Amino acid sequence: MRVYLDNNATTKIDPLVKVKMQPFFEELYGNPNSLHAYGMEVRPHLNEALGAVYDALNIPDEDDVLITSCATESNNSVLKGVFFKHILTNPDKNHIVTTAVEHPSVLETLLFLEEHGVRVTFVDVDENGGVSAQAVKDAVTDQTILISMMWANNETGMIFPVAEVAKFAREKGILFHTDAVQAIGKLPVDLKKVRVDYLTLSAHKFHGPKGIGALYVRKGCELPNLFHGGEQMGGKRAGTLNVPYIVGMGLAIRQAVNHVEVMNTQVRALRDELEDALAKIPDTFIVGPRHMRTPNTILLSIRGVEGEAMLWDLNRAGIAASTGSACASESLHANPVMSAIGQDPELAHTAIRLSLSRFTTLEEVEYTIEVFTKAVERLRSISSTYGYKG
Repeated sequence: MRVYLDNNATTKIDPLVKVKMQPFFEELYGNPNSLHAYGMEVRPHLNEALGAVYDALNIPDEDDVLITSCATESNNSVLKGVFFKHILTNPDKNHIVTTAVEHPSVLETLLFLEEHGVRVTFVDVDENGGVSAQAVKDAVTDQTILISMMWANNETGMIFPVAEVAKFAREKGILFHTDAVQAIGKLPVDLKKVRVDYLTLSAHKFHGPKGIGALYVRKGCELPNLFHGGEQMGGKRAGTLNVPYIVGMGLAIRQAVNHVEVMNTQVRALRDELEDALAKIPDTFIVGPRHMRTPNTILLSIRGVEGEAMLWDLNRAGIAASTGSACASESLHANPVMSAIGQDPELAHTAIRLSLSRFTTLEEVEYTIEVFTKAVERLRSISSTYGYKG
């Protein structure tokens, strides 16, 4: 059996999305910016897909959705855009507040900006892997121009207090950005209720194609272009539009939002069954209260079992899992979130993330429980030679 439990890294494409995309590779392949029939016949489909993004997130008509290649581009566009537009022109406002557990596309960009005079405060997580809204507020100074905080953490699934911090930022006249990559399709995301200035999303995290994402920009918070060239996206992001993938993203986000209830009932029940079984393994530590996490995610550590070894055992049995963010796992080291939480250094090296999707089945969960339990017994037996005492 093959079981995919790494859905926070990427997801399988929804079969309906694949069917929807197909004509735009072979039949409706015109450039939507062209004036001939091949281009013009594509435009209604492009508008429909963009409309689906607006509808899914309840975006006001006056605000912008810019198509990007991925969440990394969207995150870079916000952070570097704020630097070029605001910080360079007003060095007295050169402070950005974020959390210590953001995605690498945020953390690495901010480390780069620090080299150019930006001051960054990285707010630590608490013992559960969560972020206190008050801690973020306390980090703000009169020089703060931007707060950037993910909606939900990619490794723990912990949901961050975006609504409260966004409201605070608005009251203080501070720009607010959220990386919502792990929230779309798992949690209700309503931008008329939660007033953010910028929001990042990526289609391949909610059963759309890879290589396509979007950046929400509130009216009045426009950013300078990082891509210059043609007049695509109203002149705000140059480059020929990837129509098949935009069409796919449009249907994928519609499907994802329509399945939020399924994620929070059926998928949550499967996640809880898996979690309950693994929690019975002695010396197992699960990060974060389950009611404060996205409904599909488990991050756990098992004393005496190295994460990399467990990963390979699972892989041999056909189960895909991870030790953390796929964007930071070229070399396998201590899980950065576990380290940030302040766990025992040993446990930071034993973290395993399991993330389900709406396509995960009960049979797959039961198989995973069986394989995982046996793998722990085997690996602990090996590690006992080196000092583990159960």
